[in-house]
Amino acid sequence: MDQKGKALSVLIVSTLAFTVCFMVWMMFGVIGIPIKKALNLNATEFGLLTATPVLTGSLIRVPLGIWTDKYGGRIVMAVLMAITIPPIFLMSYATQYWHFLVIGLFVGLAGGSFSVGTPYVARWYPKNRQGFAMGVYGAGNSGAAVNKFIAPAIVVAFGWTVVPQVYAAIMLGTVILFWVFSHHDASHVVSSKASFAEQLRALKDPKVLKYCQYYSIVFGGYVALALWMVQYYVGEYGLDIRAAALLAACFSLPGGVLRAVGGWLSDKYGAHSVTWWVMWVSWICLFLLSYPQTEFTINTVNGPKTFFIGLNVYMFTALMAVLGVAWAFGKASVFKYISDEYPGNIGAISGIVGLAGGLGGFVLPIMYGALLDITGIRSSAFMLMYGVVWVSLIWMYWTEVRKTELMGRNAPPSPLAASGND
Repeated sequence: MDQKGKALSVLIVSTLAFTVCFMVWMMFGVIGIPIKKALNLNATEFGLLTATPVLTGSLIRVPLGIWTDKYGGRIVMAVLMAITIPPIFLMSYATQYWHFLVIGLFVGLAGGSFSVGTPYVARWYPKNRQGFAMGVYGAGNSGAAVNKFIAPAIVVAFGWTVVPQVYAAIMLGTVILFWVFSHHDASHVVSSKASFAEQLRALKDPKVLKYCQYYSIVFGGYVALALWMVQYYVGEYGLDIRAAALLAACFSLPGGVLRAVGGWLSDKYGAHSVTWWVMWVSWICLFLLSYPQTEFTINTVNGPKTFFIGLNVYMFTALMAVLGVAWAFGKASVFKYISDEYPGNIGAISGIVGLAGGLGGFVLPIMYGALLDITGIRSSAFMLMYGVVWVSLIWMYWTEVRKTELMGRNAPPSPLAASGND
């Protein structure tokens, strides 16, 4: 097989592997609902349950990136997937809350696959096509939607305990497929000079902190809501688990597969322009999503009149779909910032930013649960995200928008002003 054929084979099988890994990573978003009922968990405990795999999947990202540089993506990805098979299978036999938390930590290793596959597929392509390759691979985020199609059907037909068994079998098959159709090129292996501690030093750079904050929304928020949405639909709109998962996939699917389009837009219009619009679209959607179901009565001349304000299930789903598209574009545009600003240090910076995004996906579901327990308002999850987006918009305005030529002191005189001075 020639180099082009090998590159295509690597891209296809790596994207498949990442999709399966992401599907497993998001497993608790569906099976967590019957587990919550069986163990009588409150919203905070449910949030911790769904978020536990995200923690290890995030923390392992930086070391996995270093090992990929050192040993090559083929061996690291295959070993990573193989390690997750026993804990996935053991999930079926968990009976207590702490069982799920401990096993979830090991299952969560699958989430680190992003840091393996991204440099692995990129090195098989020339510079001018690496963005495309990474975008296609990143579309494996749609595994969150695949989980919402497969898991509910299994839960309804056979019970939740069969889901981990099926997923373990799928992961085993994926490991075999990946090993057969992937390739190793010794010239792609580089000696990684950056240690984990050295990479963490990048957090002293204010720009890196800012990109971490952006990514904690567009990726961390995506992961958190992908985990949270099925139970939200069940609780807020009284849907069964299959209908809830299907509607939740309207957010997860575009949020995953359109990442490649976001990369293309960022190449064409620039990282700042795309991210600026992503944040504003997010701000509008989250403002509308934040409004709780409200009923109020007004005394009129003809007697009291009651009004109802709230999103029905169709409007809610439409807004979530728009939010998913925006965040798909945002995930790509943040990495475009990194490639523009740190061309000689992409691996280290992207590892840190990816870690921050993953940690956002860990912390947010726990905060959603705590807010729900404290306020009793389900839409408080969106109120929290609305506040976080405000931080990004203000930060972006002061550090980027004010310095642009159109708005800053160095803006060129307008043609109208110039003609008026003649």
